[in-house]
Amino acid sequence: MRKVLLLNGSPHVNGCTATALDEMIKVFEAEGVETELIQIGSKDVRGCIGCGKCGESGKCVFNDIVNEVAVKLEAADGLVVGSPVHYGSPGGAIISLMDRLFYSTSFSKHMKVGAAVVSCRRGGNTATFDVLNKYFTISGMPVASSTYWNQVHGFSAEDVKKDLEGLQTMRNLARNMSFMMKAFADAKVKYGYPEMERSSFTSFPDGK
Repeated sequence: MRKVLLLNGSPHVNGCTATALDEMIKVFEAEGVETELIQIGSKDVRGCIGCGKCGESGKCVFNDIVNEVAVKLEAADGLVVGSPVHYGSPGGAIISLMDRLFYSTSFSKHMKVGAAVVSCRRGGNTATFDVLNKYFTISGMPVASSTYWNQVHGFSAEDVKKDLEGLQTMRNLARNMSFMMKAFADAKVKYGYPEMERSSFTSFPDGK
């Protein structure tokens, strides 16, 4: 059975972002995909301090929710990151978690399917969507798409339930993710995953 991990970056457990993620969970369950939802937005998540200790231990020096999520992500086939829009960007807690999660973990995320989900009242949605997708595209993670950008609109959960196109987008996204996770698992057995080169690292340390 495939498994997808969902992160709710909103401080509201039953708010707009949760409503969008719940719509996806219904589809995942119907598709036979195991789900786990973790509430992030209400957690006290500090940012990365660049200490480099994770390079020695393989985990973040701050032993909090980030290290807990890391274990679950390693075992998952897909990752959905949901966030509300805060001043045109993702919420601070989810950004701090994603920075530390992706920087501190050495396990391969290659071919884990990623999807960003954004909730907003009015604007800042595509900018937030773009920020979250960059974590996937730097890590060899295929990005799942839908029939519109993965977003819902509303000031409350009840508003989001009226956003029929937004909820439709969530359902189509979950179906596409389910297909991709299953297809990649089959392809890994049949073909193996694509080779990943890691030998080159451009930094221009001589200043030229």
